Amino acid sequence: MTICPCCGFKFEGELRLGCIGCGARSVGEPLARPEHQLPAYGRAMVVSVVGVSTLLLFLIVTIVTLVGPASSPLEDSSFLLVLQKAAWHLKWVGFPLALASVWLGARLYLSILKQPARFMGLSAARTGLAASIVFALLMTSLVGISLPRRLRARKLGIEASYRALLYTHNRAFLEYRARFGTYPTEINDLRNLPDADGSIAQLLAQSGLANYKPWAELAAAQPASTKSSRLRGAAIRQASLNSGSDDSPREGVPFTNYELRLPGDDKILGTADDWLMRDGIVRPVSAVNPSLTFSSSIISAH
Repeated sequence: MTICPCCGFKFEGELRLGCIGCGARSVGEPLARPEHQLPAYGRAMVVSVVGVSTLLLFLIVTIVTLVGPASSPLEDSSFLLVLQKAAWHLKWVGFPLALASVWLGARLYLSILKQPARFMGLSAARTGLAASIVFALLMTSLVGISLPRRLRARKLGIEASYRALLYTHNRAFLEYRARFGTYPTEINDLRNLPDADGSIAQLLAQSGLANYKPWAELAAAQPASTKSSRLRGAAIRQASLNSGSDDSPREGVPFTNYELRLPGDDKILGTADDWLMRDGIVRPVSAVNPSLTFSSSIISAH
């Protein structure tokens, strides 16, 4: 079987008689291999360039993090904190790059080590592989150190968003009480408040899964004769806020307390990650004492 070096056609016969595919003919016998062949330096160059480039990239990102406009010399007094920020900024590129550089560098270094007659530059390849390993260790350790702090900051940010939403509800409830003398019977009654900037509508749109419960605490000194049967098991208020031309609240005992519950990250109401606001005090449900009960002198709207 003869393979034509010009067109790659395979045929039976000698190339001196001509290639069947392209007609090319050999002009002489193939040259003999050289007696002395210089070893190649390319693989060692690849390993060293890749390893040094990874460390240089990390150094550049560290300098940008240190002197960038988002940094402050007073805040970045710890150089370890600067390194952690640089590693965190580089994480999406750094981890794949570290894995690829270590894998490629190890394979090329082993090939140079096994065939020293064909390849040279073992020390340069060793330096590049060491640089790749150092870069991988830096990325892993720095991101691992900063991960708990990042998770805590994320948790605090989520808690702050829930607290902000609940405190906004509390402000609306206080405005409603100042205007009508009672807390609303249901959360949608907040639509009766003036809403020039649309904040009330936006608030109600975010409270689709909220659970709102108002109640009234009767004074202990109230005469027994005033506790008529119309309060037992009956709704305290009978008319809707929207009925009639008067915007006053419904008749009955005014609500003096309320409880608002929002679902947590799972968006399921009634789980342990819910958030609770009771009379303006905000706390996660997990921090509420489950043994806490209301007294028997509470009249609820539900």
